[in-house]
Amino acid sequence: MAAVHERRTARPAPPAHRRSPAVRVLVPLWAGAAAVLALWWSGTGSVIGAAGWLTGGGRIAGLLCGYTCAVLVGLMARVPFLEVRAGSDRVARWHAMAGRYTVCLLVAHIVLVLAGYAAQDHASLVKEAVGVVLDYPDMLKATTGGVLLCAVGVVSARAVRRRTGYEFWYYTHLLTYAAVFLAFFHQLTLGDAFIGRPAAAAAWYVLYLGVAALVGWYRILTPVRLNLRHRLRVESVHNEAPGVYSVVVRGRRLDELGARPGQFLRWRFLGAGLGWTSTPYSLSAPPRPDLLRVTVKALGGHSGAVRRLRPGTRVWAEGPYGSLTADRRTAHRSLLIAGGVGITPLRALFETLPGEVTLLYRARTAEDLALGGELEAIARWRGATVHYALNGADGARRGLTADALRTAYPGLAGHDVYLCGPQGFAEDVYAQLRAAGVPDRRIHHESFEL
Repeated sequence: MAAVHERRTARPAPPAHRRSPAVRVLVPLWAGAAAVLALWWSGTGSVIGAAGWLTGGGRIAGLLCGYTCAVLVGLMARVPFLEVRAGSDRVARWHAMAGRYTVCLLVAHIVLVLAGYAAQDHASLVKEAVGVVLDYPDMLKATTGGVLLCAVGVVSARAVRRRTGYEFWYYTHLLTYAAVFLAFFHQLTLGDAFIGRPAAAAAWYVLYLGVAALVGWYRILTPVRLNLRHRLRVESVHNEAPGVYSVVVRGRRLDELGARPGQFLRWRFLGAGLGWTSTPYSLSAPPRPDLLRVTVKALGGHSGAVRRLRPGTRVWAEGPYGSLTADRRTAHRSLLIAGGVGITPLRALFETLPGEVTLLYRARTAEDLALGGELEAIARWRGATVHYALNGADGARRGLTADALRTAYPGLAGHDVYLCGPQGFAEDVYAQLRAAGVPDRRIHHESFEL
């Protein structure tokens, strides 16, 4: 996998300007929210008194919560347009934002509706809550779904997630499907916007069934087809640096997979106890018709067990995903900045990205430079440059400041910059690049941390 191909000498054509796909996603989503508000407005008569206003506000929050539940699940469906064109990190941010909106709207719905009912019945909130849950149709299921959704929201909060393992977060996150399913039916049986309005109820069914179809197709059927077609197995495992391992995977007709340098797949290694979790790892070399390679740093239970994989281990993969590819290129010159194991997608891009390419690799010591021999070979082959930013002899970390970057790379503002590394590193370097005058549209990065 370390071999490079014959050098191409033709100057690449200038990249075409590409419009951000975010507008094509966010505008319909906000239009859907407006349609939900219109649904409430058209089905609501006059609002009278404090009880009426409280109940009306709760119903608005409930309708919007139902809508954002569908959006939340749709963003989990791994639709190729979103994962590849918009970018997996952007979709993850949208999903996290939709999750926060959903939980807040759920709490507002519960509190406002109960307060309105209590004011109308002249009863306490506790008594009203018990009566609603026990006496209203489908409310026991809805309550269970609401509790599950709030639990997912708590576990997904950044402060909590940092203290839990990836596997725990992953499986808890899947409870979102159960929560949405349990809460769905009470919307139609109790919602004034749907009672006696078959067209509105039909539209709600279409929304939810459409999202369910996306999940079934892209998260179940597509991966099954991929793995039956390509028959992936571990070919070999190699130690690249302290705690860093490359896994070479062999399969059939992998050129038909459509994977590109800079992208990642979600991997399940069906051995060493790794088959229960789907984990994203980037390709660390351009894909070949029979081989793929990922390079993994041992940071947790799953990644730490990768070194124990044996040749012949079955592999289950989903993807490819991600938009950190040559399609983002807008200029002839590119600077790739890697921190630690963030070198993995950039190593593949370093070999294949058209134009004039420079790589800046940040690591603690020379021993921590994974894939260093390959990088030097690629640099010689294509006449590119590799720079290393290592800690000093006293262990002090060299800062990548705006002034230092401008000095080292003249005309930096005219470069495309591909950035990959740990979250803190990426945020710091991004800020310095902006201070150095690099436009946001030319800084290309992906992060898998919510």
